[in-house]
Amino acid sequence: MKKERRFYRDRMKKGIFILPNLITTIGLFAGFSAIVSAMNGRYEMAAILVFVAAGLDAVDGRIARLTKTTSKFGAEYDSLSDLVAFGVAPAILMYMWSLSSYGKWGWLVAFLYVVCGALRLARFNVQIGLIESRVFNGLPIPGAACVLAATVLLYYKLGGEGRFESLSVLAGMFVLSLLMVSSIKYYSFKDLNWLARKPFTSLLVIILVMIVIAAEPQIMVFTFVVGYSLSGPVWYLYRLSRRGVCWMAGKEQEKIESVK
Repeated sequence: MKKERRFYRDRMKKGIFILPNLITTIGLFAGFSAIVSAMNGRYEMAAILVFVAAGLDAVDGRIARLTKTTSKFGAEYDSLSDLVAFGVAPAILMYMWSLSSYGKWGWLVAFLYVVCGALRLARFNVQIGLIESRVFNGLPIPGAACVLAATVLLYYKLGGEGRFESLSVLAGMFVLSLLMVSSIKYYSFKDLNWLARKPFTSLLVIILVMIVIAAEPQIMVFTFVVGYSLSGPVWYLYRLSRRGVCWMAGKEQEKIESVK
């Protein structure tokens, strides 16, 4: 018993890694600030804060891997932060901005989004090492949150004011919830090595993309995140159609051989 306690104390003396967990905490703060902003009617600011949290979420894991400061604690803390920043915050934002007009259906769809986001994170944690890293199983919760935040930003970019009461928001949030818990595969971009040598044209393409985004950030960001959320279903239907074509070709080949 004493040996177990000594081992536990030794483990606790090692502490936690400050840098990656600090970045995660800042992302959590951005998510919480988005909730407060949405409750105060500052919907555009809330959407921007969701994107800030998404940027920090993309950085903390990479920094932990580059500095070799990954830990089980950091992974669990990151998941809890993600649930607040990309689950609760976007749900409250969309409820205050649009869904509250539909009574119980509005808050039920908002709650469905939070539940599906939590399930998505839990499934991701238990499937680490079981699914190849270059794909995600289902739409990542930061991707779903960015679609919702980009919708709000695009609305104000196009001259909208105040709240936006539309069934399209209700339907879109419902679809995003299902995509998160689906088994549709999404490209993860984890196999891209940004530190390796690339062709000169690669840098030129990246610069051109950055210029286009800087020119019309709301429109381009909305286009990118919606395109990513649709890429999984499109690729799934493409593979399904290819299987159908191969099956039909096999049947035709069997007919030809039977006639011979």
